[in-house]
Amino acid sequence: MDSGTHTLLVLDPVPGIRLGTTCAGIKQPDRRDLVVMELCEATQVAAVFTRNAFCAAPVIVAREHWTQTPPQYLLINTGNANAGTGDQGMKDALACCDAVAQTAGCMREAVLPFSTGVISESLQVKAICDAVPRVLEALNENGWVDAAHGILTTDTVPKGASQKLEIDGHTITVTGIAKGSGMIRPDMATMLAYIATDARVPQNILQACLAHAVNKSFNRITVDGDTSTNDACLLMATGQSPVIIDQAEGAAFTALCTAVTDVCERLALAIVRDGEGATKLITVEVDGGCDEAECLQVAYTIAHSPLVKTAFFASDPNWGRILAAVGRAGLVDLDVSAIELYLGDVCLARNGGRDPDYREALGQQVMNQNEIIVRVILNRGDAAARVWTCDLSYDYVRINAEYRS
Repeated sequence: MDSGTHTLLVLDPVPGIRLGTTCAGIKQPDRRDLVVMELCEATQVAAVFTRNAFCAAPVIVAREHWTQTPPQYLLINTGNANAGTGDQGMKDALACCDAVAQTAGCMREAVLPFSTGVISESLQVKAICDAVPRVLEALNENGWVDAAHGILTTDTVPKGASQKLEIDGHTITVTGIAKGSGMIRPDMATMLAYIATDARVPQNILQACLAHAVNKSFNRITVDGDTSTNDACLLMATGQSPVIIDQAEGAAFTALCTAVTDVCERLALAIVRDGEGATKLITVEVDGGCDEAECLQVAYTIAHSPLVKTAFFASDPNWGRILAAVGRAGLVDLDVSAIELYLGDVCLARNGGRDPDYREALGQQVMNQNEIIVRVILNRGDAAARVWTCDLSYDYVRINAEYRS
């Protein structure tokens, strides 16, 4: 699904952040595959990382460095995940940090490495280290769009979003980029995402803002149910604006959280729209649950069902597959006669069976659309939850079958 092109993507610079992008030849020649983000001295950084136990070497190093000293540089490579590479992978990740530190004149621990691409292959350390001087020379505050391209793998389009808001008479900026197309069921964030603002925010308050935003955006998307070994999401506050937000409450914090969440949601939806081989964006809404957890349980069961996803690819209103997914979601004491099922505004089922007014032509009209809402009403409480997914097409199989080609 086309979610934008290079010429249409316009991102506002964030004072205090500079970005550089270059071609290191990691997997393909003449492809932008190495990005550096330079953070000004006052920058505070919040982060969340993958919960996959088999996490990649750069995730381990980035997490350790992030807790040791304020980050000054982020180094991002594509084409190779540096995951499943053992002790050598750790040495390789540190060697890349050393290359940035020596060239830029900072501590190794001030560099956070990030990698994405093929798992279990050795990182091309020499290619990356040789390209470090070039990527640092390319640093500029308007480098966001190039960086959005430089972090892609199987993505077909770059993903970025910006928003400006006014707090206490001052305008602040929130800008973010992300990559992700397959191996998407974030268990914290997404494949890779970087969001920045020029507000002045202490690290603990920033972390609370990121946790809220991620929970409402990246942690609500799934393409194929696979949590990556390399997921990471960072929120940076450069402090270059006079706006100070030092409490996790009040109008200013709420305004910032809303803006960051909006940017994260736009990035998350761009990832689903660009899901490998995807032709449809599907929103799954579950209402009337006992709590949010069981609503999510139902929503993800629907979103992960290959039978449901292939029916959407075929534009087939085979809604029995959706009901079957609800039924196997594992809810205790589920009263199936109380469930209502909708495609868009069309009621498919109620009272344990087909809605008397439903006609297949009505369901077909909804299924022919590129963006579809599935709504399940459990009628057993007041909780609700929403997740986003995509269909499962022939191209998803082809892309992943040929991934290492």
